[in-house]
Amino acid sequence: MTWYDLARGLHILAVIAWMAGLLFLPRLYAYDAEQAGKPEPLRSEMRSLLRAWQGRLLNIILKPAMGAAWAFGLWLIWLDGTARGWDFLLQPWMIAKLVGVFALSAWQGFLSKERLRIQAGTSTRTGKFWRMTNEVPFLIAIVMVISVTTEWTFG
Repeated sequence: MTWYDLARGLHILAVIAWMAGLLFLPRLYAYDAEQAGKPEPLRSEMRSLLRAWQGRLLNIILKPAMGAAWAFGLWLIWLDGTARGWDFLLQPWMIAKLVGVFALSAWQGFLSKERLRIQAGTSTRTGKFWRMTNEVPFLIAIVMVISVTTEWTFG
């Protein structure tokens, strides 16, 4: 086993946890938004439970997993750069991967801000919105994984 193998394995595990959270949190938001038509006290009890789950998912899984994915990803870049040179950072496949990383990070930032609106009762997003956007992280991940595994270039 090399340091690169260890970094790659830890990076993959962190990304799996991060993606799981990114895919599940919008579903919790959808369930929360759909409580509006339910009678009290069931609505209040369910919303309280859903909001506790949202907070736990964000703070216990998503934030640490994103941090670990970033840390192990930067370690991989450093190991690659010192082993084969830094020009790989300018390759189209790597640029696509990095754009994806920033897009997923921005999506998590959006989800975090939306949680504050949900907690405050000011969110206007519907269950339908959350169901439609639920797959955004997976679509981004498809581009990222194909880019890294094929190392495609132009010409």
